[in-house]
Amino acid sequence: MAKLGFIGLGIMGKPMAGHLLAAGNEVFMHSIPSIPADLVEKGGVACESGREVADKADIIFIMVPDTPHVEAVLFAEGGVAEGLSAGKIVVDMSSISPLATKEFAAKIRDLGCGYVDGPVSGGEVGAVNATLSIMAGGSEEDFAKVKPFFELMGKNITLVGDAGDGQVAKVANQ
Repeated sequence: MAKLGFIGLGIMGKPMAGHLLAAGNEVFMHSIPSIPADLVEKGGVACESGREVADKADIIFIMVPDTPHVEAVLFAEGGVAEGLSAGKIVVDMSSISPLATKEFAAKIRDLGCGYVDGPVSGGEVGAVNATLSIMAGGSEEDFAKVKPFFELMGKNITLVGDAGDGQVAKVANQ
């Protein structure tokens, strides 16, 4: 089906990436400290860096703890931005600063790529059961391309505005 990337395979990211794999997608994965062996056994492709994930995937999902982690995943040496080419989409599902999200989105868009923020609500149970609520921010075009994959991970999926607005909705939801 699709060539997807997933960075951040912790408590939330591991089951989310698992749903993408179970649906038959090719999933290129990177995580610190390591990639869960069971995801590789299910067909996930281990990558050495975010750059490698971005080089191989058309849509790259990120699910890491906070704003500095997202910034590092995107822009540190070996990061996602180094592996992007025009037309790819970065989807940050972490819960981070709305202002930083707008800044990150502008930098990624300057590379000719799309950016969607899609923070989630529902916790580990929602991630495991694919019942997360996803509050997305981004262009309607990018959202339309990403939504089928959101539907593999969640139930209540709403485009609330442009990049950064998903983060604002998440903060308001809390």
